[in-house]
Amino acid sequence: MAATLSDETLIQQALAGRQSAFAMLVKRYEKYVFTLSLRFVKNREDAHEVAQDCFMRMFRYLADFRGECKFTTWLYKIVYSTSLNHLRKQNPDIRSLDDEAHPVRLKDESVPDVSRRMEREDRNAALQRAIQMLAPDDANIITLFYLYEQSLDEICQIMDLTMTNAKTKLCRARQRLKTILDEKFTVEVKEF
Repeated sequence: MAATLSDETLIQQALAGRQSAFAMLVKRYEKYVFTLSLRFVKNREDAHEVAQDCFMRMFRYLADFRGECKFTTWLYKIVYSTSLNHLRKQNPDIRSLDDEAHPVRLKDESVPDVSRRMEREDRNAALQRAIQMLAPDDANIITLFYLYEQSLDEICQIMDLTMTNAKTKLCRARQRLKTILDEKFTVEVKEF
């Protein structure tokens, strides 16, 4: 039954003081928040801490959610800002938010040929390494747009950017990523 309730219904119930509704929201999004946190902070222990902080912020600011964007966009913004705050405290000179030891590998289950699948995984790993070489803002906007498939409107809300600024940052991040791919990963990504 909890799975059939919409986010909006759970939010309204949580705001009305029903703790079980808030617990259902946490249960629904705990993997989402942890995965995003881990992607940003690169350490499982820190990601657990960041995720806990995110849910505390979600509880504190739930009344501020107006439904002008998707709930996941609003929650992603909390994860994004909480993760960045954590990283700033840890290391203010951080260069990348991606985990080289645990790159995201996009699997194509429709490709039965093992060698083709391995080539695809190698290209995806090279792409992840290239993203890691970008500045944090560039890596974030590329990750949001391509890996998490956030729209430009959602990216504007998450990163507090104007539409023009978001488009410009995305375009420049793509150019920088292409340069890195061309210079350092020509063999691995020749088919991109």
